[in-house]
Amino acid sequence: MSTSFVKLRPFQSAFQVAVLSIISAAAWLPLGAIAQNASTEKPVQSQPSTSQAQPVEPTKPNSLENSVFSISGGQRLMAESMTAISQQNYDQAVTKLQDARQVFNQLSNFYQELTTSFSGIDNRISDSHRRKALQSAQLRDEATYQLAVVYRAKNQPELAVPLLIQLIRSQAPTRDLGQQAYQQLFELGFVDAQFVRPNAAK
Repeated sequence: MSTSFVKLRPFQSAFQVAVLSIISAAAWLPLGAIAQNASTEKPVQSQPSTSQAQPVEPTKPNSLENSVFSISGGQRLMAESMTAISQQNYDQAVTKLQDARQVFNQLSNFYQELTTSFSGIDNRISDSHRRKALQSAQLRDEATYQLAVVYRAKNQPELAVPLLIQLIRSQAPTRDLGQQAYQQLFELGFVDAQFVRPNAAK
């Protein structure tokens, strides 16, 4: 089963399409593989070098916050998928969740690369990007779980099972989302041994 993601829909700008085309088959980084113990200290903001400093606009023209290629953009896609699910429009929900999953996975990979690049050079910046990598990976896994549930609702277990197994590998069975994914496999009859998480596990 291929783990590559579908391409984002035509609602993207040309810039977003160009960026996403750089990585057509982005690697899947498990959540546990991303370094922990992120610092709570924020990275230092760059200061203007000119003698006549100009005030910084709160919203820059090239800001990605309002685009789909951002954490908030992926969260909007997930919210739209939940609306589609509530209306039993499962085809649209699948499309939105696939897009959100791709966005979060690529963001996680990019932020992890920045984390590695700044490690030992500026740990505040490195820790900031590590936190974003973790956040993106967690949101990707949540989108993956919802997508698997929608495939179950569409009576397509052959599409749900690979996602659930990938999710368990990313989260580990002892985390809430990993345990829920394994329970889905048990309910589908793919596994016959039920897992009870030890009380001491996180």
